[in-house]
Amino acid sequence: MSTGTIEELAARVHGTVTGPGDAGYDEARKVYNAMIDRKPAAVVRCAHAGDVIAAVDAARRNGLPLAVRGGSHSVPGYGTCDDGVVADLGGMRGVRVDPVRRTARVDGGATLADLNSAAHAFGLAVTGGIISTTGVGGLTLGGGFGYLSRKLGLTCDNLLSADVVTADGTLHVVSATEEPDLFWALRGGSGNFGVVTSFEFRLSPVKDVVAGPVLFELEHAEALLRRFREYIPEAPEDLGAFPGFQIAPPLPFIPADRHGDTFALAVLCWAGPPEDAEAAFRPLREVAPSVAEMVGPMPYPVINSAFDALLPPGLHHYWKGTYAEELTDGAIAAHLEHGPRVPTVNSTCHVYPINGACHRVAPDATAFAHRDATFATVIVGAGPDPADAPANTAWVRGYHAAIAPHSSDAGYVNFMSEDDQHRAPANYGASYDRLVQVKRTYDPGNLFRVNHNIVP
Repeated sequence: MSTGTIEELAARVHGTVTGPGDAGYDEARKVYNAMIDRKPAAVVRCAHAGDVIAAVDAARRNGLPLAVRGGSHSVPGYGTCDDGVVADLGGMRGVRVDPVRRTARVDGGATLADLNSAAHAFGLAVTGGIISTTGVGGLTLGGGFGYLSRKLGLTCDNLLSADVVTADGTLHVVSATEEPDLFWALRGGSGNFGVVTSFEFRLSPVKDVVAGPVLFELEHAEALLRRFREYIPEAPEDLGAFPGFQIAPPLPFIPADRHGDTFALAVLCWAGPPEDAEAAFRPLREVAPSVAEMVGPMPYPVINSAFDALLPPGLHHYWKGTYAEELTDGAIAAHLEHGPRVPTVNSTCHVYPINGACHRVAPDATAFAHRDATFATVIVGAGPDPADAPANTAWVRGYHAAIAPHSSDAGYVNFMSEDDQHRAPANYGASYDRLVQVKRTYDPGNLFRVNHNIVP
């Protein structure tokens, strides 16, 4: 991009435009995953939808890649690109809650922490993820599941409308009745169709929950996974529990002499009447005596941010993910072999349940096609030292290879790494062909290709 073009772009936007050689360029191009080091031609820090249109126009007219950055959590680094334009929505973080209609209008750069804080003031919530610094946009466009999925469905199931800037630089307001094909595609088709500058969500009454982590000795990991497999298909939908593996961080509720040890983990969250929480947790807690736990009543935003300190910006990340209808004996054996080898305190494996309300949505109602899956596994290799990245990556790849034969060939798009591009047709599943048709309508030149890409 020429200096003149950058100057023209800067003159058009209300936000800032930063290019190579400018003060603050290295900070402007930085993303959450420190393993990603790319050098865009221009970073547009957008103040509003008009700035987004300017960034889209600049990329299209100059034949440049366009990356869209919301919360910046994309593990493959899709929030940046080499020699292209970055539309950084990080300054667009407003949330407006209508407590009467129980809706929230959320700007495209808002994080879950922004949304949770605004909604919680009115005793309301929508399905979020596990880390509160996650961008609402990326989470929603990929589907979105977390503690409240079994009760409220996926994040995208609660999307009512969206403002989206498409590849031709026009703003569309889409919903179930306005441009329904594009609205359908946004709910699970990732960032392939445009830049969503505003989301409108349906909110539900959820204020305080009973929640927290429970650590078990590794010798009880098999019992925990088997009990989870048996219990979660029929568990009350207010329960949002998941198992995993975790190296104990130096937290006060964990005995000091166990800091740094590896444990089987159960994270519990009950969003129903608090007096019913103990009974709901009992099948998982009774598998063995706990080594440490911190379970109790808390505001929903607290549990949604409980793991933030383990995954701050600046770590070196590599992830893999899979779906499965069943947690088979073979899958459990693979977890028992690889989970205890978790290499750093920032690394983990979680097995999320995505049944309950998620299964009551028709498979073709949204672009999220995997309504037959009951479990979504994520394997996270992360740490602050770049020297550890090869070993962390090898652990993730070995773990994924071991569970793959016991899983579907698909995984959650938000858990993919850059070397998973070939999995796109499987990851979008039965929606893929229709997504291609929508892509041809709204982005025939594939301007929005810095993502888990659907090729028109």
